[in-house]
Amino acid sequence: MARTPVEKLVIGGQLIEPGGKYTIDIPVAPMYTHDNLSISVQVVSGKRPGPVMFVCAAIHGDEINGVEIIRRLLKDPQLKRLKGTLIAIPIVNVYGFINHTRYLPDGRDLNRSFPGSTRGSLTGRIAHTFMREIVAHCTYGIDLHTGARHRSNFPQIRANLEDEATLAMTEAFGAPLAIDAKIRDGSLRGAAGDIGVPVLLYESCEALRFDEIYIRAGVKGVLNVMRHLGMLRKSRAKVKKPLISRNTFWLRAPESGILRVLVPLGAEVQEGQTIGIIADPLGTSEVDVVAEAPGIVIGRTNLPLVYEGDALFHIASVDRRRKWEVEAFHEDHLPGEEDHDPEDMSSAPIAD
Repeated sequence: MARTPVEKLVIGGQLIEPGGKYTIDIPVAPMYTHDNLSISVQVVSGKRPGPVMFVCAAIHGDEINGVEIIRRLLKDPQLKRLKGTLIAIPIVNVYGFINHTRYLPDGRDLNRSFPGSTRGSLTGRIAHTFMREIVAHCTYGIDLHTGARHRSNFPQIRANLEDEATLAMTEAFGAPLAIDAKIRDGSLRGAAGDIGVPVLLYESCEALRFDEIYIRAGVKGVLNVMRHLGMLRKSRAKVKKPLISRNTFWLRAPESGILRVLVPLGAEVQEGQTIGIIADPLGTSEVDVVAEAPGIVIGRTNLPLVYEGDALFHIASVDRRRKWEVEAFHEDHLPGEEDHDPEDMSSAPIAD
């Protein structure tokens, strides 16, 4: 069960009034230069009550695709008719974002440090501040991520699909694939779930990169969830439910060498299929990278130089009875189309 929204919403000491729009800087921890660094939050409050949902990005500081998703989300005209409150945090890990790194200065992973502590290291204190100032006030959340450096992820939702509210949000989002992902200790999803806040994790693209199609899919997905929650007017367009995977596995390099990738992200592969070739620089020897089981390529390395044992392809096992329509997904999000659904009724007059 999702939590009910609080009657009086205060973030960073700022009282959030119905119909208001606020930019709030939440101090996290002082730097050793005597400067203070803050997490910038934008709050859009509807005139009518409703759910309180946060959308955050760059918990890992080099995962910037979600930063652009949130920028476009905040410019969407449908927010003028918002019901409830949207809390947008484009850059959670400000330290990592500035330095183009996944981690914080103490070397810790913020997404393994929730719910944090007031007496812990820098990472733990930021996690605690985020939980206290943001998550504790919300009823739902969406956390935007990408792959690591030199590694791309196909658009996917990772969530606890055993939870009914989370499953419904996942189906509403409209990503082509959803992973029934176990909760990791110290993750934002886990800490939020412990206090009754369902959170989706949207994965796409590569660290320090933008991908236009994946960005557009992310914006559309967040708006779809907001419609599902009653924060925006419903759309007449039907959202395709994702293909659900309950098991994923990595194919690793059988030898060291230079990798040639033979399949794109989102490709459907069969057991025994050669999906890559590793050769030495002189071309005197080659070894095939062979799929051990059928599935969908949801992640892969972009670095051709590999050592034996390196993770090369991330493959999701799926129900073979369901048709995989990856081409339709790309066509639906091609640049040049309108960002909002032409069938959307949010511009219609609101009845009292």
